[in-house]
Amino acid sequence: METTQALVAHPDHAVLWHHERLYLLDQRWLPETETFIACETLEATAQAITDMVVRGAPAIGVAAAYGVVLAARARFQQAGRQWREPIEADLQRLAQARPTAVNLFWAIERMRAFIASLDHIDPVPALLAEAQRIHCEDVAANQRIGALGAALIEAPTTILTHCNAGALATGGYGTALGVVRSAYAEGKITRVYADETRPWMQGSRLTAWELMRSGIPVTVQADNAAASLMAGGELGWVIVGSDRIAANGDVCNKIGTLGLAILARHYGVKFMVAAPTSTIDLSVASGADIPIEERAAEEVLACGGKRLGPEQATARNPVFDVTPASLVDAIVTECGVIQQPDAAKVRQLMAGDNNT
Repeated sequence: METTQALVAHPDHAVLWHHERLYLLDQRWLPETETFIACETLEATAQAITDMVVRGAPAIGVAAAYGVVLAARARFQQAGRQWREPIEADLQRLAQARPTAVNLFWAIERMRAFIASLDHIDPVPALLAEAQRIHCEDVAANQRIGALGAALIEAPTTILTHCNAGALATGGYGTALGVVRSAYAEGKITRVYADETRPWMQGSRLTAWELMRSGIPVTVQADNAAASLMAGGELGWVIVGSDRIAANGDVCNKIGTLGLAILARHYGVKFMVAAPTSTIDLSVASGADIPIEERAAEEVLACGGKRLGPEQATARNPVFDVTPASLVDAIVTECGVIQQPDAAKVRQLMAGDNNT
């Protein structure tokens, strides 16, 4: 991977295909440095996903689709008409990049099915067109999610969000922040409170950066300040994204989401999950079956490159937790809204019945 500052960082463009390369806005260094990583191979793309250059379930899926294009280009150059067989190893490598976000596997399966429909000529133009369709469909889905989610907010209020579920985490516009953008434009949101989201600080680094760029008032708070904010009685909604939603409506999202849902229920604050249907995994019966990624202990024991914990200390660092469907007031997708979600309502939505 190489870095470039020739491209201009923008809160609606975290994943770009430009001059036959995949460019990913390196989110590890925002907001201090706005640099794009150029990926010319599938391996570089997979490593960028693992290393958190790109993060957020929908954005990972979009990046993965472009990674398949890079793999096909290399395999066709190496094997000519026999490119189809060796690319399977590339797809498996890509699937190993991160274990929890289901959009990664969804995008790989869609590209695999598309590969099966191709003949033996140069596959790159057709695969690139399919990856770009996935990208454009995600942006359109987010805009629809934004409109449907905003419709649930009845009066001007403040909202709380956790981690980053904005344009940086998607193909563009955002899921949770897509709802925020749409609702703010309609005069329904007066201020966004963003949890800092330890240990990667996606809230303070990324969500605040996005919202400030978009002119939306935002206040960053420590994760453990959420209870006192809700106790004040002025918060109307907690709005978050998701990395995987189980068939029964359980929601897997950034660690700390479960605690917010419990607090919201106690204080009578509504809890909304905004996510595309590609995040719903009907093969997983409940949240208990979702694999939870664990990252290095050093991420918890250090901050800003400086170690804070004793050298001998150990740490637990799960990346996600699972919020039971019973604590969720609404799951908002591009295909409709599921209020008080359960298995029957999720099946109904995925079957194409929007009256949920």
